[in-house]
Amino acid sequence: MLDGPLRRVLAGPLDATARILDRPGITPDGLTLAGLALGLASAALAAAQLWGWALALWLISRVIDGLDGALARRRRAAGRGSTGEAGGFLDITADFVVYGAGVLGVAFGATAGFGAAWWPFMLVLLAYYVNGAAFLAFSSIAERTGRTIDDGRSLSFLGRIAEGTETIVVHSLWLLLPFWSEPIAVVWAIIVGMSAVQRVVVGYRALR
Repeated sequence: MLDGPLRRVLAGPLDATARILDRPGITPDGLTLAGLALGLASAALAAAQLWGWALALWLISRVIDGLDGALARRRRAAGRGSTGEAGGFLDITADFVVYGAGVLGVAFGATAGFGAAWWPFMLVLLAYYVNGAAFLAFSSIAERTGRTIDDGRSLSFLGRIAEGTETIVVHSLWLLLPFWSEPIAVVWAIIVGMSAVQRVVVGYRALR
């Protein structure tokens, strides 16, 4: 829901930072992998209940996740980059890995440190799974049938209530308030579940 407005706000700062990073030896795929490594490290730190460090690495990883696309677009515009399909594939795969690992990291840390139950986090993962299946399947079929949605991203993205921005905020809240991670997970699972249902319905209607 907030991805579009936030992308417009951050476009200038991201492009300016990408201009600084546009140096030999720095590649969009390299940034994607760096964001992936930091995201996984954040999940491991959350599992170890090192919440402050986990939050710091999580936020840095998400900033880098925004910079890889900005750098790729800059180089394509200058005729110095690839078409972006491979990078887009790597980016979305890394996002799925980091989001899933983040849920598990918080679940391990919260259950060990605060006696939280596992089931709310499992519901979040289930909702993530359905969401991912819906928009990835839609993107693939939309591309094949000429019904793509072009908003600057590599995939035809069915925007709903829960998008990337909301996910970053909720994962940050988990790390800021780990003692409340269980009720946050319950509410988040409901919201993501609603988004999953919306994506299935909207995607089905759009492809009929």
